Amino acid sequence: MSLTMPTNLSTDVDHTDLFIGGAWQKPASARRITVRSATTEEIIGSVPEATEADVDRAVAAARRAFDDPQGWSTWDPAERAAVVEKLADEVQARADETVRVISMQNGMPITIARALEAPYPAATLRFYADLARKQAVEEERPGIFVARTTVRRMPIGVVAGIVPWNVPQSLTMTKLAPALAAGNTIILKPSPETVLDAFILADAIEAAGVPEGVVSILPGGRDLGAYIVSHPGVDKVAFTGSTTGGRAVAKACAELLRPVSLELGGKSAAIILDDADLDLEKMGQSFFASTLANNGQVCFLGTRVLAPRRRYDEVVDVLATLMRFSPVGDPLDDATLIGPMASKNQQERVANYIEIGKSEGGRVVVGGSGRPDGWDRGHFVRPTLFAGLDNTARIAQEEIFGPVLTVIGYDDDADAIRIASDSDYGLGGSVWSTDDDRAMAVARGVQTGTIGINGYIPDIGAPFGGVKQSGYGKEFGAEGLAAYQQVKSIYHFA
Repeated sequence: MSLTMPTNLSTDVDHTDLFIGGAWQKPASARRITVRSATTEEIIGSVPEATEADVDRAVAAARRAFDDPQGWSTWDPAERAAVVEKLADEVQARADETVRVISMQNGMPITIARALEAPYPAATLRFYADLARKQAVEEERPGIFVARTTVRRMPIGVVAGIVPWNVPQSLTMTKLAPALAAGNTIILKPSPETVLDAFILADAIEAAGVPEGVVSILPGGRDLGAYIVSHPGVDKVAFTGSTTGGRAVAKACAELLRPVSLELGGKSAAIILDDADLDLEKMGQSFFASTLANNGQVCFLGTRVLAPRRRYDEVVDVLATLMRFSPVGDPLDDATLIGPMASKNQQERVANYIEIGKSEGGRVVVGGSGRPDGWDRGHFVRPTLFAGLDNTARIAQEEIFGPVLTVIGYDDDADAIRIASDSDYGLGGSVWSTDDDRAMAVARGVQTGTIGINGYIPDIGAPFGGVKQSGYGKEFGAEGLAAYQQVKSIYHFA
């Protein structure tokens, strides 16, 4: 059938100004970023594309705001927390508009957007406002060679936050919320694929009364990001994106001796132990969220499914049923569980990996190449389940970032831990079992930064981050605030 435009799809979202230093300003260039629907490929809006001159203005404004003797960095933490909480209110008030715009841009099913992009941003802001209010600016420690030491926590300075397109607002807040709560100023660069939601955030920042110069939002591509990362007025970089991009950012920051946080790719394992309850009525929703959420476009998803050999065929059959009965379609439809890829490039990438899996001898149980039936446009791929491959296959080792799962057999718990850890990545994962102690033993053994038992979702109150090529540095929890602080030790000799 021919795809028709969803009736609730706005096509007149055009912005003329950039949000620089907390105010709407004319861009330095006439260049624009045009945004297309991932579902229809129709234009749904456009924004100015920031240039190096705009970055220079934003950094100058951020420096003034940070260096001002009465500026944001010197405010009492409780005063900053009040502003951050006001921003949470403004973000929450725009949640419905934000999730709809995100779904139009990157194809995230609206039900997933409501679960992620509606609650997480405001909750993250409130968490860090509360943490900043409670945390002592100074603490006294007994001395070893001195009488005592005063340890003082201070903001780092001007932060550059580089944000990807897959979960744009939740990932923005992993940088914006702790950076603001700690007293930093920040320049955010959203991905070109998801810029319309960033302008909704800019409206919220303005309405919340965040002081002049504290926040800028500059849409642009990789070249703009590279300029921001290397700018002499920037003091810290926080990057979420691909491992390839993270290496480039790390190299630039290493040259400048600039602190950097990297949240990168993943190829996590969902380990099904031989005592797991595979009743889809009980665990189907949680397993889907841990392996296929947001069309498979989340870095921590368990796209390697490890199955005990004696239950291998059963696991394959259960996953095949789960995928066959996960509706593919318009992300703005509440019935949809799997929408399109965010872009044509991503669609082609996923399709190419499906062909690689076939060439490696993988058995396609569900899906395969081509668009799902009924869709003649949009960045759709068929959700695909592979069986018959081991952990050395490329589709088991390389991040695909789409709705593609590979079932890999294992012998015993020790073998499962070995296979799960046999990856260049180490970001997420899950263990499925009816025995919590046994699941805990397996979870402790896997080389990864985070892991869930009978489910997976990051919690704002606990540190999140990877090991190996999944990056370094932590977001969320008290560790997320510490990442935006520097400490000074003041030694007392009497």
